[in-house]
Amino acid sequence: MASPVVQTKLYIPKPRRSLVARPRLSERLRRGAESRLTLVSAPAGFGKTTSLAEWLATGSADNRAVAWLSLEESDRQPAAFWSYLITALQVAAPGVGAGALALLQSGQAPIETVLATLLNELSTVPRELDLVLDDYHLVDGPELQAGMAFLLEHLPPHVHLVLSTRADPALPLARLRARGELVEVRAADLRFTREEVAAYLNEVLGLDVAATDIAALAGRTEGWIAALQLAALSMQGRDDVTAFIAGFAGDDRYIVDYLVEEVLDRQPDQVRSFLLQTSVLDRLSGPLCDAVTGQHGGKAMLEALDRGNLFVVPLDDSRRWYRYHHLFADLLRTHLVDSQADEVAELHRRASRWYEENAQPPQAVRHALAAGDVERAAELMELAIPGLRKNRQEATIRGWLDAIPEEVVRRRPVLAIGFVGALMVGNEFDGVESRLRDIERCLEPTGAPVATPAAEIVVVDFDEFARLPVVIEMYRAALALVRGDAAATIRHAERAIDRAAADDVGRASASALLGLALWGGGDLEAAHRAYSACVEGLRRAGHIADVLACSITLADLRITQGRLGDALRTYQEALRLAAGETGPVLRGTADMYVGLSQIAFERNDLQAAGQHLQRAQELGEHTWLPQNPYRWRVAMAAIREAAGDPDSALDLLDEAQRVYVGDFSPNVRPVPAVRARVLAAQGRLSEALAWAREQGLSAADELSYLREFEHITLARVLLAQFRTERSEPLAREVAQLLERLLQAAEAGERAGNVIEILVLQALTCQARGDGAAALAALERALRMAEPEGYVRMFVGAGPAMAPLLRTILKQRTESSYARRLLDACSPASGSQAGGDVGGSQTGAGIPAAPAPQGLVEPLSERELDVLRLLGSDLDGPDIARELSVSLNTLRTHTKNIYAKLGVNNRRAAVRQAAELNLLSRRRAR
Repeated sequence: MASPVVQTKLYIPKPRRSLVARPRLSERLRRGAESRLTLVSAPAGFGKTTSLAEWLATGSADNRAVAWLSLEESDRQPAAFWSYLITALQVAAPGVGAGALALLQSGQAPIETVLATLLNELSTVPRELDLVLDDYHLVDGPELQAGMAFLLEHLPPHVHLVLSTRADPALPLARLRARGELVEVRAADLRFTREEVAAYLNEVLGLDVAATDIAALAGRTEGWIAALQLAALSMQGRDDVTAFIAGFAGDDRYIVDYLVEEVLDRQPDQVRSFLLQTSVLDRLSGPLCDAVTGQHGGKAMLEALDRGNLFVVPLDDSRRWYRYHHLFADLLRTHLVDSQADEVAELHRRASRWYEENAQPPQAVRHALAAGDVERAAELMELAIPGLRKNRQEATIRGWLDAIPEEVVRRRPVLAIGFVGALMVGNEFDGVESRLRDIERCLEPTGAPVATPAAEIVVVDFDEFARLPVVIEMYRAALALVRGDAAATIRHAERAIDRAAADDVGRASASALLGLALWGGGDLEAAHRAYSACVEGLRRAGHIADVLACSITLADLRITQGRLGDALRTYQEALRLAAGETGPVLRGTADMYVGLSQIAFERNDLQAAGQHLQRAQELGEHTWLPQNPYRWRVAMAAIREAAGDPDSALDLLDEAQRVYVGDFSPNVRPVPAVRARVLAAQGRLSEALAWAREQGLSAADELSYLREFEHITLARVLLAQFRTERSEPLAREVAQLLERLLQAAEAGERAGNVIEILVLQALTCQARGDGAAALAALERALRMAEPEGYVRMFVGAGPAMAPLLRTILKQRTESSYARRLLDACSPASGSQAGGDVGGSQTGAGIPAAPAPQGLVEPLSERELDVLRLLGSDLDGPDIARELSVSLNTLRTHTKNIYAKLGVNNRRAAVRQAAELNLLSRRRAR
């Protein structure tokens, strides 16, 4: 779930009525829009925000989309900053950034991966787009520097960045300046000229100031807009304007202090008190101001200040939320501390209580800290962390850790474990074990709180306190998994499971960690049991989106075990659960369609495979899990290669590697290995062999499940090399590697890998001239593959497979499966390279059934599948789900069946099929 967004930060400020026209400034900003970056850099009070708002409002940015973000110090955290930036872009260009936001919220993707995804999405925006970051100085720092530099360097040509800041940002400005890609608007450009000062004072404010006084004031203020505004307020109602201006001297700080005194002293006591007391707030609303001041009428007061130009800025069109001009707010706070220092803490406490009562814990915590009330802040943090964690706001939790004394954390074990979770999500593992030991010291064997050497421990959330033993073991399991210590991962995960209540989500999390460790060790069946327990716990808790994420792992395990049907049912069940949820489409739904595509592809239903990927895209990237960008590209690369476009496949795989996110899952099918397979199949051996060298792979390696896919890939590459060089030592090397791989895969009951290894053994024996051994290996592979409907495993072996299948057919003439595979290997089938993947034939490469008596045009195998289900009680959507095709595809098949049978309804089709004995035909699987 996305973090809450303060929508008012995304509003483009509306310019004040009757602003002074400044065409020279608007023209400079217009020219800047043709560059990569416009930098508006000047001290406080020079009208940076106002100038940008005026430029956008006066038509200078016509026909351009505008994304505006008003920044605050709290946005310095990378997760908050990039979330707001992407959200601002979505306001200007709906639909953009959903995938990048999903990656960011996962907490696992490198920022360059997030930004690469965002940039790809921005490249599709059809018109010019301006991204304005106002008050950038509040967030500029090392945390954001690398990401901003990457974004700026790779912006699409039609996207233009505008930074408004009090200080030059830590970006490569010199390089941009040398390239002519930077337009700068500095204080000298923003200063009011003498003519503009005259227009402001006399035309806008109607003060009738003499030309000599205007010249004097312009000189004294040096065109500083904020000082002019404050001076104008002080001059209103004065008879001695000339004397006032004549005595107006000193440096900027002196001038501002003097004018603030003048402005405040001229306000009624009620207004002056309101301004000072509410200056502790970043944003102002009527109810919040009432809570802080202890008075009523806050809304009316804000409206009056707005009308009186007393430096309040509306943040929304309905004028419910405001803020003070930053400079004015700084000065008010300084004056508050100087005049009423003893009241500041109480004002912050009131603000904290209001935010707590209005379910805004981050702001409540901030004001509690500002009040110096660390204990209250810690209490608020402890109560807020479960909700923030559920909403993936670990960055906020992590920021609190730096703001609260360590001794306070040590006395609060529930708060401490919340901080541990935030550190783990951010991959900050150093010191975590020490923190876990400190937390354990607060527990009796019974789980009751005990005293620590520092003081009594403090617990606010007793439900979370009761879960501490479970959570400690869960985090220790995660630490062990990160270290690669599978035994320790299993030990701690099992302890967590034993200690967790049946309905504790921690039990599900621990089961997932246990499953990951078992998976990495090659015990796939045990891993599947553990992950199934995780899924069941998540399902009971109503965490269906997490069930979808786990379904990917469950299906991957079954595919490796050679159980395509079980994998298919896993994805179908997950989609059924998702369909039962109300509200927006669940995150992870698109990933289920990517999984269905992979299974359809292996069964050679290339059209269905493509349709599933298309459906995943149509759902929108907000339905993608973090792994989806790379998994989708890998799946599409397979289809492109099968369609005879290996270059596109390689491009997709390069993109997949760039956006790869693996989370804690073992990377058992590395994208570079998939790429090496495509290279080897295209005869680009030098590149494929270079991959093997880069990975440190050799045929003599000690084998492990984690690298099994890579070693099978190595066997493919070496076999291709043998076919070129005809080196018998190399052939023996390949044969020995395959034999060792076969033994390991069989021992681990990884039937999917066994089938692939047997196919490679058959091809190796064939290449060495040992036909009998080749046929023996292939026949065994066929027996294992036929029940699950494997096709691409054999078709993808290349032209050498067809002769072996022909020999099999001579010996086993009744083998319809071998016939299907042989036909699929034929270029005319459409499934080989060069075939029409997007054509109308579903199941390209699967031969049509022989025409039975009475049919002019035979039904295809897939049409026979549809026809058989038409004779069942299933309705159209159920049939589509059973066959893993879209409803539109099902309708196309049904229409074709009716035409071939010469009928016009379902009942007639079933009756005609029975008369022609078609329903008894079954597709081999």
